[in-house]
Amino acid sequence: MCDERSHGIRRTESIRIGNLFLGGGAPLVLIAGPCVMESRGDTLEVARFLKALCDGVGIPLIFKSSYDKANRTSLGSYRGPGLEEGLRILAEVRDELGVPVLSDVHCRMEVERAGEVLDVVQIPAFLCRQTDLLIAAGRTGKAVNIKKGQYLAPWDVAAAVEKVRSTGNSFVMVTERGTSFGYNNLVVDFRSLAILRRLNVPVIFDATHSVQLPGGRGDASGGEREFVPCLARAAVAVGIDALFVEVHPDPDRALCDGPNSLPLEGLEEFLQEMMEIDVLVKRGKGRCGP
Repeated sequence: MCDERSHGIRRTESIRIGNLFLGGGAPLVLIAGPCVMESRGDTLEVARFLKALCDGVGIPLIFKSSYDKANRTSLGSYRGPGLEEGLRILAEVRDELGVPVLSDVHCRMEVERAGEVLDVVQIPAFLCRQTDLLIAAGRTGKAVNIKKGQYLAPWDVAAAVEKVRSTGNSFVMVTERGTSFGYNNLVVDFRSLAILRRLNVPVIFDATHSVQLPGGRGDASGGEREFVPCLARAAVAVGIDALFVEVHPDPDRALCDGPNSLPLEGLEEFLQEMMEIDVLVKRGKGRCGP
């Protein structure tokens, strides 16, 4: 009989976010939405689509979108509606649809205000070692999602987790989003997912940023969205608590991260496949050994 350790699926601490549970052997959660809010109407339209879809297939949803992408490649790149307008839109999504909302914060001064609206405060990968930012996020009392920096080994994330926990906040999760592999490229080491679970935090796999080509277009990042399903299957088979994907009605016209975003069309089949793999793994029916 296969147990969790033989699969590398170490059970992690469970945390509650709104009405859903993440980790502790709970079913797979979806974290999804557009990379950045392009307008109030578009954001609500995507959120409503995802809510209906997730209710239909039976997967819990955390809606994500950025109000300000402060780490764009080019000075002229679209960043979003800004803190106040973006938070108003996210509050509307949360109140209308009853789903938790997530967005990233880029400076310590905005964290307290963001924490008044967000259910999950996300630390961007490039900033995952910023002590003051992590402590400010922890002090909100909200769940904190630390995206593992492209430059970090998985065991190095322990220090970032402890910075958040030092505030008394135990609602911490970590996201794997690929590791720098030469210039303008990322690679995913799936051993990282098992190693991150040793931190006793829910582990998330960001399937869309993992196929990003940072700066690959010179003044913008490229991406290879055709590989998203391949990496997502592998991550769910290893054993994760949530799958993070960025989606857009028309990725080729998205104002941010279009090349690595998934279209809304086809998401239902994609999610059903992920859920089937998740059930097999968490019931201990996956294949043992090499």
